[in-house]
Amino acid sequence: MSDLMKLNAQTAVNLLRQRDVSPLEMIDAAVSRIEATDGSLNALPTLCIDRARDHAKRIAGDQKSAVEQNPSWLGGLPIVIKDLNDVAGVKTTYGSPLFANHIPERSDIMVETLEANGAIVIGKTNTPEFGHGANTFNEVFGKTRNPWNTGMTCGGSSGGSAVALATGQTWLATGSDLGCSLRTPAAFCSVVGLRPSPGRVARGPTRLPFDNLWVQGPMARSVADTALMLDAMAGVHPSDPISLAAPKDAFLQSVDNPTPPKRVAYSANLNGLTPVEGEVAEICAAAVQRFSELGAVVEEACPDLRDARDIFHVLRANQFVGELAPIIEADRDKVRPEVVWNLEEGYKLTIEQLAETERARGRLYARVAEFFEVYDLLVTPATVVPPFDVDIRAIDEVAGHKFENYFDWYTIAYAITVTSLPALSLPCGFTGSGLPIGLQVVGPPRGEAALLGASTLFEELMGIVGQLPIDPRPDGS
Repeated sequence: MSDLMKLNAQTAVNLLRQRDVSPLEMIDAAVSRIEATDGSLNALPTLCIDRARDHAKRIAGDQKSAVEQNPSWLGGLPIVIKDLNDVAGVKTTYGSPLFANHIPERSDIMVETLEANGAIVIGKTNTPEFGHGANTFNEVFGKTRNPWNTGMTCGGSSGGSAVALATGQTWLATGSDLGCSLRTPAAFCSVVGLRPSPGRVARGPTRLPFDNLWVQGPMARSVADTALMLDAMAGVHPSDPISLAAPKDAFLQSVDNPTPPKRVAYSANLNGLTPVEGEVAEICAAAVQRFSELGAVVEEACPDLRDARDIFHVLRANQFVGELAPIIEADRDKVRPEVVWNLEEGYKLTIEQLAETERARGRLYARVAEFFEVYDLLVTPATVVPPFDVDIRAIDEVAGHKFENYFDWYTIAYAITVTSLPALSLPCGFTGSGLPIGLQVVGPPRGEAALLGASTLFEELMGIVGQLPIDPRPDGS
């Protein structure tokens, strides 16, 4: 493995900004690592190396002025983009056979923002069909495997991005998250993934521009690198009506000068909302106590989220019909059964259900906001199970509890989705068999800066950062 691929993103960007290394050298290093590792993983089924090299040559001539004018400048750092996002001139399938040969003419807003800030796209990461499901497989490219044990799933739907990071195929990757799609793969691959507040990262084009259920966010090998990427992604855009202006102070500053949390709440199961596998609960309960070494009071507490499951079910089904029905209705026989089921669930909704759900969500948010007047952070397990067999489509039972559908096993994540709070998936340990476990660390409303700062202090205590990148491990060996 090239020494360049072992660098954290911050160091790599500094070298690029100082011209101690060129974007072309970084691309070559990434390509070599991809060629050496991806055959057993299938994280990056689509590469665009010629496009990347052309971009690198353009950046090289503008590097000095860009560094002076743009504090978020990434200097020509190669990154990878989840295959739900359009990249101009690059095959973008959304994981669906309906778009197996689709090549968009224009990149979406997030990709344009990253490229304007000096990122170079080198490939597209694998995702389940239309990003629905927490195991990364599809009929176009097949399965993506977990590098810690190639017989296990990497999670989904940002599974390809998490795998590319864990194995050193890239320094930064994009993810998106509706129910758990960024947080679960981060936990399963021992990387960091941030689900930011709705609007923090501008999106589009989309059929539902006012929807705040799904977001896009950064993924990296450390909290600091995650903050670095968020700075390059964040900002208002006129085409996204809910997008937020970038804060005055860079998110990276909150990592460089972190403020320890004073009071941390921990809940293993969100007050009984979901079962949790025993070993996961034990590892997470031990890990969260490390916050006390920062001077924080750590105690069992949780906001009242009893309505979260029902709220998510309704909002998710409605979002599915609004966003996807126009493109899949005529081709039901060509998409996976879960996609069709989601469509049918949406069609069942009534006006009364939608109205009451919005009211219930408002009440839930009021309770959560009140909770964060007392606590700085809410911490939970990021997932209720460790990584599981790659051939299992979804978890149907945990600790004797049978789930009603294919996505309720990640209730612990989607219950946070409906609050609109920022949430970070953070590595916190390993099972006895060597599989990664993560914490979900939830911050106050629009509190990404405080969340990132506290998480980097925790990360330092745990000493996990230096473990990556790894070589793929067949069957965990």
